[in-house]
Amino acid sequence: MTSVIVADRLTKYYGHRLAVDNVSIEVESGEVLGLLGPNGSGKSTILRMLTGYLHPTSGYARIAGFDVMEQGLEARRRIGYVPEDVPLYANMTVDEFLVFMGRLKGLKEKSIRGAVSAACERLSLNRVRRLGINKLSRGYRQRVAIAQALLNDPELLIFDEPTNGLDPRQIIEVRELIRLLAARHTILVTSHILGEIERVATRVAILLDGRLLTVQSLLRGGRMKLLLRLRSSYPENVEQAIAAVPGVISVARCTSATDGATPEFTVEISDAAVAERVAAAVAATGSGLLEMTAKGAGLEDLFLELTGNASA
Repeated sequence: MTSVIVADRLTKYYGHRLAVDNVSIEVESGEVLGLLGPNGSGKSTILRMLTGYLHPTSGYARIAGFDVMEQGLEARRRIGYVPEDVPLYANMTVDEFLVFMGRLKGLKEKSIRGAVSAACERLSLNRVRRLGINKLSRGYRQRVAIAQALLNDPELLIFDEPTNGLDPRQIIEVRELIRLLAARHTILVTSHILGEIERVATRVAILLDGRLLTVQSLLRGGRMKLLLRLRSSYPENVEQAIAAVPGVISVARCTSATDGATPEFTVEISDAAVAERVAAAVAATGSGLLEMTAKGAGLEDLFLELTGNASA
């Protein structure tokens, strides 16, 4: 597959402060990469270097094969960028703003109207095209910000905290938009909300203090964890019975958080359908199953393990 982003040993100093430390990332066509890290970990600085807004102190980055410094114009033509605080012009209507942005992006005059209409259709903005941006809700303003990024039909879309400041319904809408856009674009997205990244990304890169700690795949076939609580008296073979269930990846005995006499097991399974078979296997041993709770796939645990107590 073709690499849309190649960042090699990117390093950035602000004076004597090291903001990004020797970071290398490669993103292939069609991927959605989530960039995670606490505040000050270097996420936004990396995005600004990839988009050509900042020059790296050392290292280089290429977008669709074009060096962002040496061939900056060609690289930027292949990027749609939605920064955390998008500078929208409140005195313009949605239509006026998008036409203006199309001209800034260098689109030919005869193609701008078509590009604006296509973006408004994809972002469900047709009903507000003639409204002033100052009259739009926060959710609609975010849609306008994404629409301007789509005008040049870029290979790469970059979103910096796209759900910041949105209410729960708007967050769900933006999440669905990203999923739809991922069918046609490679996407790089940062977010403080781990669950949002887990729902939309195919891989995640975790940063701390400007260093890249890990890059992990999130394509895990619906893998999840179960927490089982049994009655205090249970057969010794229950652990082996659970482990023998097809689709069970691992079984571990753990201490109960509520009652030291109540046995608990953490069971990792390949998908949600395995949970019913696990419950049946426990029942077949004669054990009493008091509770079975599904837990997440583990991105939150991985993030906390790697970043410690650093604030997100």
